[in-house]
Amino acid sequence: MEKEDIKLLNKGEEEEMDLQGYRLCRWRLALVGFGVICTGGFLLLLLYWMPEWCVKSTCTRTTARDAEVVLLRSTDEFRRWFLARVRVMLAPGRNPFHSLETQTTSPSSPTDPFSSVSPLANGHTPYPSDGSPAQELIKRFADYQPTKIRYFTFHSTKYYWNDELQNFEVLTGLEDLQVDSFTLHSEHSEGLSKSQQEYRRLFFGVNEIAVKVPSVFKLLIKEVLNPFYIFQLFSVILWSADEYYYYAMAIVFMSVISIATSLYTIKKQYVMLRDMVAAHSIVRVSVCRANNDIDEILSTDLVPGDVIVIPSNGTIMPCDAVLVSGTCIVNESMLTGESVPVTKTNLTNPGPAEMGVETDGAYNTEEHKRHTLFCGTDVIQTRFYTGELVKAVVVRTGFSTAKGQLVRSILYPKPTDFKLYHDAYLFLLCLVAVAGIGFVYSVVLSVMNKVSAKTIIIESLDIITITVPPALPAAMTAGIVYAQRRLRNLGIFCISPQRINICGQINLVCFDKTGTLTEDGLDLWGVQRVENGSFFMSEDKACKENLVKSQFVACMATCHSLTKIEGQLSGDPLDLKMFEATAWVLEEATEEETALHNRIMPTVVRPSKQLLPQEPALSPDQDMELCELQSVYEIGIVRQFPFSSALQRMSVVARLLGEKRMDAYMKGAPEVVASLCRRDSVPVNFPKVLEGYTKQGFRVIALAHRRLESKLTWHKVQNISRDHIEANMEFLGLIIMQNKLKAETPAVLQDLHRANIRTVMVTGDNMLTAISVARDCGMIPPEDTVIIADALPPHDGHTAKITWRYTDKPSKTTHLEDVNISLDDVCRVDEPKTQELYHFAMSGKTFAVIAEHFPDMLQKLVLHGTVFARMAPDQKTQLIEALQGVDYFVGMCGDGANDCGALKRAHGGISLSELEASVASPFTSKTPNISCVPSLIREGRAALMTSFCVFKFMALYSIIQYISVTLLYSILSNLGDFQFLFIDIAIILVIVFTMSLNPAWKELVSRRPPSGLISGPLLFSVLTQILICLGFQVITFLWVQQQPWYTVWKPYTDVCNRLANVNESDYNNTEVDDHNIKNFENTSLFYVSAFQYLIIAIVFSKGKPFRQPSYKNWPFVLSAGSLYAFLLFIMFYPFESIDEFLEIVCVPFEWRLKLFFLIIVNAAVSVVVETFILDIVLWKLVFSRDKQGSFGVTPAAPSPQGAIDLRMYRRLLGFCCPKKRIPKARYMHLAQELSVDPDWPPKPTTTTEAKTCPENGSTCQIIMNS
Repeated sequence: MEKEDIKLLNKGEEEEMDLQGYRLCRWRLALVGFGVICTGGFLLLLLYWMPEWCVKSTCTRTTARDAEVVLLRSTDEFRRWFLARVRVMLAPGRNPFHSLETQTTSPSSPTDPFSSVSPLANGHTPYPSDGSPAQELIKRFADYQPTKIRYFTFHSTKYYWNDELQNFEVLTGLEDLQVDSFTLHSEHSEGLSKSQQEYRRLFFGVNEIAVKVPSVFKLLIKEVLNPFYIFQLFSVILWSADEYYYYAMAIVFMSVISIATSLYTIKKQYVMLRDMVAAHSIVRVSVCRANNDIDEILSTDLVPGDVIVIPSNGTIMPCDAVLVSGTCIVNESMLTGESVPVTKTNLTNPGPAEMGVETDGAYNTEEHKRHTLFCGTDVIQTRFYTGELVKAVVVRTGFSTAKGQLVRSILYPKPTDFKLYHDAYLFLLCLVAVAGIGFVYSVVLSVMNKVSAKTIIIESLDIITITVPPALPAAMTAGIVYAQRRLRNLGIFCISPQRINICGQINLVCFDKTGTLTEDGLDLWGVQRVENGSFFMSEDKACKENLVKSQFVACMATCHSLTKIEGQLSGDPLDLKMFEATAWVLEEATEEETALHNRIMPTVVRPSKQLLPQEPALSPDQDMELCELQSVYEIGIVRQFPFSSALQRMSVVARLLGEKRMDAYMKGAPEVVASLCRRDSVPVNFPKVLEGYTKQGFRVIALAHRRLESKLTWHKVQNISRDHIEANMEFLGLIIMQNKLKAETPAVLQDLHRANIRTVMVTGDNMLTAISVARDCGMIPPEDTVIIADALPPHDGHTAKITWRYTDKPSKTTHLEDVNISLDDVCRVDEPKTQELYHFAMSGKTFAVIAEHFPDMLQKLVLHGTVFARMAPDQKTQLIEALQGVDYFVGMCGDGANDCGALKRAHGGISLSELEASVASPFTSKTPNISCVPSLIREGRAALMTSFCVFKFMALYSIIQYISVTLLYSILSNLGDFQFLFIDIAIILVIVFTMSLNPAWKELVSRRPPSGLISGPLLFSVLTQILICLGFQVITFLWVQQQPWYTVWKPYTDVCNRLANVNESDYNNTEVDDHNIKNFENTSLFYVSAFQYLIIAIVFSKGKPFRQPSYKNWPFVLSAGSLYAFLLFIMFYPFESIDEFLEIVCVPFEWRLKLFFLIIVNAAVSVVVETFILDIVLWKLVFSRDKQGSFGVTPAAPSPQGAIDLRMYRRLLGFCCPKKRIPKARYMHLAQELSVDPDWPPKPTTTTEAKTCPENGSTCQIIMNS
């Protein structure tokens, strides 16, 4: 066995993991058991928290094949550990896709993929470990050798051992067979027998997405075993041992409320998710058997390979299935967030004759999604044959389906990676270190004073419980909960609350164009027809008498995916506008009409009677019926090839009533359509005309047509591939659609630019249209230059190359020769040079070539890339990753249709879907425009600053209390039980839950909050306030001992002259204060420290520029004011009952005035240091460098005021830091490098080629003049 036998699971996928095999070791288990007993169960807790330690301490390494336990580690940035128990399943066969009749009866050989067999003892069949179905099958097939199959379950997915791969793998479904269209039709469209179905169910399990709601007891145990609650339990036991019962009870009360709230929330989320998944998840379905019978079964019994019949009245899909016959209209809003019905057509059967010539490759749900019905989607209508029902082959079941994957991503989310949380743990470790110092100090001091061992242990451990605040998690959560509530009031719904803080760091936002920046609906601006290879003049209408019977209008009327639902036309908005412009009528066959024919009744379109020219009057001799038939002008849509975003086109096969030959019509992106047409039919000036329209921001659709061969019958057309149809077409002309900007778009983008937040357009539309829209909405200012990158992949022995093209000449005031900023300018007193004013634009094809052949160039391009056109959904996700790779915090705003991957990948994805919540996006806005983006960023900044304020406040609260206790320990005293209670409950909890209520600032400012706690200004703030509090407490502690009236306090001590007539003998029977709580030092420190908590709360509760001022937060003002009043009242007008309760003693009035003076000075120093030194000097000095303009990452159209600020900033830096400052963010570092590169940006008429260096295989760039 190799020591490093590490297997890689799910290679290249999101859940990629390393796997190590282990076998249980008895002596190690015994040793660990002994350790658990010795540590009182703490070792067991430690092993529960650390899966890696648990496995390594109880098991020995072995091969993955022989493993009893597997240790998994994710390969992402989080590197999380998991463990899973390997189980054994007995089955009558070894491969789920093999027929039982073909299974061998001999023991399996090592070459069989899923085999792992041991001989059966004495010929007896052992009971299977996975229940009765396998047992029944084994009995039924008694002649077969039962096979042991090893597997483990992780995150609701089963991983089976494959001897061929020597690794565990997931059985997803029919896709594992890599079947092509012909094989799917010929071998998998007949259905499965009952025995085959039961056999496959052993491997694929029950077809259900089971969201198990844990019992309250299980949730309680899991919640209570959280390290924080274990620490609280330790604290409560310690305080009880020290007789701090009230405080211990208060903490227990808080913990119970916290746990109960948490359990209620978690349970509610589980129940909601279960109900959402369970709705329509179990239905009765009709399945086809191999003998042409149709059985009705529960959907839970379905397995990959089953053939199901889709009912004509629709259904909710219980699995992923591929259509093999018929057509379906489907609502996929559950997956995409867009409720526009989608037409699903059957997967074509190319037939054996075409198999060797050209195939569309193996079936894949993503590539063939236009033929796939996804689980959870709503089938609204079906169109079918008589005798040939609408059938679909089950491809995936259970958690392997599209819906199952979405549910898994909700059940097992990735942890949120944010610097704040890393820094919070580091800060807590620092507090623990401080507690350690106090622990040692306490032990040494107690030993020197000969204190009892019990007291030493309790008081030393008590220091640790004081330093780590018990209310910290609840306090940190409060700000996020309040922000989530404010977002909900703004119509923004959040399913990932931890992302709200991250949104406060967003400095770049990607926008989809159609439906996001522009209106959803398109208006037909006009058409421009082509005949004999030449353009006609543009026309504003297509519904004219002379055009009714033209191929151009016929293409507009037929080439779409519209359908009638409850009598209303429904479908893609573009298709709707195009069809409405023809003024034609669409008719669909009813179920009754379909049943009367031997084949599917086509959808028919015809012009309205008003459009048809008037027929001449009939002569008496003419046959009325024949004449009516001749006058009818109808086109039947025989076959439809739906729109594909990858192909950027759609096409239909149609036939005119009375014609023998059929016609093919196609519409799509002009460049794509033109490339599929005969050259002589495409006008010579086509590129120029197209550019003219796209520059004006129009969306242009091209149309094409071809008469099909007469040998193509209806049956042949149903099975022909689209490549045969979409070739050698005749170019018909252009449809020009106007896509208007939403009214809110320009103003919102201007707000983002003012806040130095970059904006990027990511669209599937034409490049020049996208650039035009980017200029119209202000994303690209009029005076800026746009550089289009056109990349070509390697071909014919030539390397990949990029050609640079400038769309517009720079304005007279801007010269690209003056663009480059010298690196010395960052720390130079001289005036800054003109900033770079250029933007890159590229298509999806170019992006793919650059990502593959110019990986170093990609980072430079995304630094100034503003327009990314013709981007496929996966390319949008890759762009987000590329931007994150240079340390941008990326937001993404889309309409949810093609942006699901990008919305998930971005730091803050916000969908403009009409649904209240979308599983595809962390945020969903009910407001269908981009005004939600600044609102989200503002709330994110406010929540982030609230988190900083709360964390700093809680840290200072711990340190202040720690200082008080440490000082009192030196005189063998401590704070009293009710003093702790008053501080922790009345002051801390009230303040911390009200200081989080500050709303967000009304506008976005040009700087961002810091991303972590470990930053200069924040550390400066915390450390200076610690020193101030320490100083004033030490002064108080020492000064009180220097007072002339000071003496060691006794019950009969009377420095206030209260007890003039009372004898000392009266106090002989007074209860002795064992803890020495009542003394002058304690009382003085209690007064000062209580005010310090309030001072720190006000100092840290900052408003502008990220939050509203604290005086607008009336609960906080009321709480702080009431506490100030109460403390001043008990300080200057002592009540004996209150003094007894808080265990404070009476001090002279003069000392109270001195304490009040100390408190005033303390407050003044804290405010001056925090407000003047930190906010005015340090904040601007350190955080100004986060402005993108400071390092060459240009915000659009900088204001004159911004230029003045930049000059002042550079002069200040020239004074403070004569050396060059290297920014932390990768994009800033790149901007610095490019600012001194004389060849950047690339000049016009230059080409960049990729060349492989022979020594290391890396990619080099060569720039040459073309």
